[in-house]
Amino acid sequence: MKIAVTGKGGVGKTTLSSLLSHIYASEGKKVIAVDADPDANFASALGVTKDEVAKIRPIAEMAELVEERTGAKPGSSGGIFKINPKVDDIPEGFGHKINNITLLVMGKSKFAASGCYCPEHALLRRLLKHLIVERDEVVIVDMEAGIEHFTRGTAEGVNAFIVVVEPGQRSLQTAVAVKTLAKDLGVKKVFVVANKVRKEEDVLFIRNNLGDMEFLGVISFNENIMELDIHGLPSYRASQKTLDEAAAIKNNLEKSI
Repeated sequence: MKIAVTGKGGVGKTTLSSLLSHIYASEGKKVIAVDADPDANFASALGVTKDEVAKIRPIAEMAELVEERTGAKPGSSGGIFKINPKVDDIPEGFGHKINNITLLVMGKSKFAASGCYCPEHALLRRLLKHLIVERDEVVIVDMEAGIEHFTRGTAEGVNAFIVVVEPGQRSLQTAVAVKTLAKDLGVKKVFVVANKVRKEEDVLFIRNNLGDMEFLGVISFNENIMELDIHGLPSYRASQKTLDEAAAIKNNLEKSI
């Protein structure tokens, strides 16, 4: 299973990503959890301590690794470098292990937002494609609102693009934008999960504005999730209800693909 989770900032992408990672790992499956959001907080949602989080270096910031694998210094653009660098040993060599989960923090190329193509961007893209297309583990990618890291070949290897939304127009507009981007990359199905749901009217509002995106389920509003985030504790400790809701989302997804 290869899952990419995206959505507007603050909707709960990382919460869902961490819950799904925990559930798959609890089933005995090996999971690679990929933090591809520049505002990286996947580690703390998985229960990595603050001290350990401080030691995790994003792949894009490992200057020696980038230069070794691409043949060019990070930040350089317009020069010659390998666009298909060796990456198959990176999960084992540079990932942070949490039980059956290996966490990889991607980081962000300084030039990615400007459209320039640089060595660290090439390494991140190649690594993401390797994880999704060439590995056997469950891969769960916590994305930012866009899907810039993906190429057509990578996107076609993803089983599911999940957009997390909350009740509100802006959140749903982001979902529609992701659907359009994903379609351009050859992705046929984009799924939606509703988070921070307080009442049935919230679910009806979201369902009525989905278009042709498939609805997977809900995560109810739970103050414990925010408390856990404040204290750097894993999201799966929120409540049994939250875990059951995430398990139902996982089951609905597996039935739909």
